Amino acid sequence: MLWREKKTSMPTPSEALPGRAQKMRVPERHFVNGNPIAPPFPSHMQQALFGLGCFWGAERKFWELPGVFTTAVGYAAGTTPNPTYEEVCTGMTGHNEVVLVVFDPARITYAELLRNFWEAHDPTQGMRQGNDLGTQYRSGIYYFDESQKAAALASQRNYAEALRAAGHAAITTEVLPAPDFYYAEEYHQQYLAKNPGGYCGLGGTGVKCGV
Repeated sequence: MLWREKKTSMPTPSEALPGRAQKMRVPERHFVNGNPIAPPFPSHMQQALFGLGCFWGAERKFWELPGVFTTAVGYAAGTTPNPTYEEVCTGMTGHNEVVLVVFDPARITYAELLRNFWEAHDPTQGMRQGNDLGTQYRSGIYYFDESQKAAALASQRNYAEALRAAGHAAITTEVLPAPDFYYAEEYHQQYLAKNPGGYCGLGGTGVKCGV
């Protein structure tokens, strides 16, 4: 029963699992486009970080966009250093399942990434996304600079208004400075390209809005 209760509430730093210093080993290249999934990236590229439910389906929503150089899935916005997937699933690391998006701003804007983020999932569900329940499935935007912060907050206001007008609940998306990003295990990277019939877990509200 204690484990079930912790699944939808964030652990305190003293409760969180201890983790480890060793980083996760990840493949050098993106399974779909062959680009690197870890730094260094080309100097003209920018980064974005989003949580929108199960990261298998979330990652595909971004790697399919023109102008996206690479994507990777991992864990962020928690306490435990270098967590494993099994640890994140206990709810005792505080981490969210997230997608790192490296993009060419000359080909796709951050605003377009935000639009994809909002319309790919339901941002009103708190510590869940559809049938996936737990802190790791919460909606989140993690900004890398003040420009991204301003754009994220503006888009949040716009979509909150559109969702409210359509009869949906209030947005629960957290908007925070980009925290440490810990790469997920190799088998999670580009999972739906390796497993075309695999579980996606995303479902939007159907509400569209300019950002």
